[in-house]
Amino acid sequence: MKQGSTGYDEPDSEIGLGELLWRAWRARWAILGILFFFALLGAVAGTINPTKYRAEILLSPVTDSPTGAVGGLGALASQYGELASMAGVSLSGRGGNNKDESLATLQSQLITEAYIRENNLLPLLFPTLWDDASKRWKTTDAKRIPTLWMGNQAFKKIRDVKPDKVTGLTTLRITWRDPAIASKWANELVITTNIYLRDKAIKESERNIAYLNQEAARTNIIEAKAAIFSILKDEVNKEMIAKGRDEYALKVIDPAQPPESPSSPSRLLVTLLGLMLGLVLSALLVLSKSFAR
Repeated sequence: MKQGSTGYDEPDSEIGLGELLWRAWRARWAILGILFFFALLGAVAGTINPTKYRAEILLSPVTDSPTGAVGGLGALASQYGELASMAGVSLSGRGGNNKDESLATLQSQLITEAYIRENNLLPLLFPTLWDDASKRWKTTDAKRIPTLWMGNQAFKKIRDVKPDKVTGLTTLRITWRDPAIASKWANELVITTNIYLRDKAIKESERNIAYLNQEAARTNIIEAKAAIFSILKDEVNKEMIAKGRDEYALKVIDPAQPPESPSSPSRLLVTLLGLMLGLVLSALLVLSKSFAR
């Protein structure tokens, strides 16, 4: 109590640390009950949430390309650059573009939807809408039946591609409920990407070779034939490399293995968060009672 300007005693408006500790001690059983409740709630939440596993595959995007013939075309580039362009051949190095194209293709909607379709993954990605007994969707509403586009959107949440600018390597992560499936998807996505880019390169080279042979047959100019045959040699080299290399665009450094421990949820972390929340609420309870009095 303190004496006010009117001469009468007024109650203290400030609460000391000792007063708060004394009130906390008096409410210790309520505080312990709150802490126990929220710790239990956190433990239950960590148990209820589905366990997920993260499989990782370490990749080295291939950036090399046959440049022997291309390098020899420096003097002819200005004169016959249009011919090379028509044939779809670049007279400059393409290493950086190859790497960017490989990683973009790995995450592309084209590859993802093709992989989902070929492996029938929509029922796995949308299990609540799938009736496994009858092997069909539970709904007949066309708007609710999952599509490949929806599957691609769902796959974005479980796939993560992280390039390392220092080492030049890239890590592909797949997070899923089943560790074996997670590692299987990671490895097969890389295989699918390599097959697609390899087949694409072979078709492009075959088309370019056919075009260059036609152009060579049409001209009698020695310089033009020399330029055409140089470009043709480059295309033949690229075709041979594509046909002879399985890991055409993405070289696997460390394949994905089924993880033995889950990546989420962390039951200990969730329990600790529950304890912290209970502690905060307990402190607010003690303060509110103190100020009310």
